[in-house]
Amino acid sequence: MTQVYTDYLEASAKIIRDIQETQMDNIEKASQMFAKSIAADGLVHMYGSGHSRMAVEEVFPRYGSFPGFHPIVELSMTFHNQVVGANGQRQAMFIENIEGLGNRIMRNFVFKPQDCFLLFSTSGTGNVVIDMALEARERNLPIVAITGVENSKQTAPKHSTGKKLLDLADVVIDTCVPTGDAVVHIEGLKYPVGPTSTIPNTIIVNLIKVRTAELLTEAGQPPLVLTSAHFIGKEASAQLFEDTYDDYRRRVWRNQ
Repeated sequence: MTQVYTDYLEASAKIIRDIQETQMDNIEKASQMFAKSIAADGLVHMYGSGHSRMAVEEVFPRYGSFPGFHPIVELSMTFHNQVVGANGQRQAMFIENIEGLGNRIMRNFVFKPQDCFLLFSTSGTGNVVIDMALEARERNLPIVAITGVENSKQTAPKHSTGKKLLDLADVVIDTCVPTGDAVVHIEGLKYPVGPTSTIPNTIIVNLIKVRTAELLTEAGQPPLVLTSAHFIGKEASAQLFEDTYDDYRRRVWRNQ
């Protein structure tokens, strides 16, 4: 097996070990917070710019997930397929650092005291995600941040407040990614390749998801879980999808 395969696999395995050894207490705190919120008919509002959007969509909706998590994704900062031209990356990277945009995003939603926030950012310094955290704090809503702590510590703040995401969160879960994210060094190639942050984001949110489901079930409120036809048959799966989406709609379409 070529060395680059080994290097990437070993770096990824180290990240997973580091999470297991250092982050489980905070993952438990987040799970307890989210289960309490969902059980009280609250929402866990989720936001991430750029590739952090993938972590938001990993939580809900997909097979093995359930309502109570509210994904907030802005296409202007996450639609990367064009790369250049209309809707290109230059615009997206510019927009995600405009202060005040987070306030405009939050004005679209109704928040309740039992709600909380789950925010994603590897650098922890994008202005829009900082805006979202500041808006959540203004509403006294608890914040869980999933961020690369070492990356954040070595990145200068961009927001006029001087704050980073880890400064504003009640619970910080470190993705344990190395500085710069990419991990494979190739002889003759100046810069490393192979980003890793999607791996810990996905692992962390699924750890939270399964524990939250367990806590809700123990509390007598088992969630409606989007379930494949492989487990329960085509008709039952289709009906469960309808029931799950109806429950999601009920939670999100709140009375003003």
